[in-house]
Amino acid sequence: MALVESLLGPLLPLFERERTAGRTVALGLLVDTAGSTYRKSGALMLIASNGDSAGLLSGGCLEGDLGEYARSVIDTGKSRLVTYDMRGGDDLIWGLGLGCEGAMHILLIPVGPDNAWQPLAHLARCLADHERCAVGVVVESERVSFPVGTVVLKGSAGHPGVDGALDEAARTGRTGWFEATAPRWRLFALPLSLPPKLLLLGAGPDAAPVVDFAARLNWKVTLVDHRPAYADAGHFLSAERVIQTRPEELLSAVDPSHFSAAVVMSHHLPSDLKYLRALAATSVPYIGLLGPAVRRERLLADLESDADKIRNRLHAPVGLPIGGRSPESIALAIIAEIHAFVHIGDGRALQLGQGSEVSLHPAAVARAPTRSA
Repeated sequence: MALVESLLGPLLPLFERERTAGRTVALGLLVDTAGSTYRKSGALMLIASNGDSAGLLSGGCLEGDLGEYARSVIDTGKSRLVTYDMRGGDDLIWGLGLGCEGAMHILLIPVGPDNAWQPLAHLARCLADHERCAVGVVVESERVSFPVGTVVLKGSAGHPGVDGALDEAARTGRTGWFEATAPRWRLFALPLSLPPKLLLLGAGPDAAPVVDFAARLNWKVTLVDHRPAYADAGHFLSAERVIQTRPEELLSAVDPSHFSAAVVMSHHLPSDLKYLRALAATSVPYIGLLGPAVRRERLLADLESDADKIRNRLHAPVGLPIGGRSPESIALAIIAEIHAFVHIGDGRALQLGQGSEVSLHPAAVARAPTRSA
């Protein structure tokens, strides 16, 4: 099994547009790869009947060709498995210029009124509720009742093994397979990749680029500030929530268990102390603190016994040392460090050392394509 690479957020605007108009779309699901490929198993792409698309399965070189297959899938209502194999190295046959010496197996399935807009309708609901889930898609089948492209939700297959595979995929965030015999069929279990939730404590002007970078990654951001002039949703149109509350009331205003990371950046020492004290009572795995090391040590000293509850989770000064002193550079450093913390599977945060070396330190917790159908 592989870590899932499905990102649903970028597909939703196109999906909602086409669903509102009642037009069927084609969902491209990368079910298997071999060798060097741009994306890995679980990646998604959506293609509309007019050729509009969202998401990428390559660097942009095979999407046009895939669009031709997508139109056929939309017109016929029948799923299709397409293989691009660049391992032979003779790219001039098809001229797609994939630039990767690998193979990709992509299943195109119709999503529309005839199948109740599944699996996208189910995944979109789970994303809105920030709920872990997984869907199954039949990739190979000799069983008449489960043709290729059949979407299986938990409880709909009538087979306990399928539900077990979907539960495992949802729990681990990893793609998986279920296979049955007599007659043979194979199901690909696709978990929903939930975006990280980021809590920014302090909504000053330098929080704006942090929100902007996070939004580009489809992260969900909540900002908290006690100052009415700063806690203004109009300043942060990409944020999920903007809350005005006093630092000492933080835990009454938000549920910290939902957040992957929190960054304390109010630029107000007493407020930062109260935010850190509140976070000490939570299990938020990453806590970032803006400001120099001397400020960090002063705050830790003032926290007294609470300091031990956050010391191993605290990243201060927050952000990777990538250089630059502008608000945008600092925001990039913050988002880069949190991104590394969230996505490195062994729970380690990335640190850039001296020169060109990159080292890892323990964090808190934490192709001429052969085309076939």
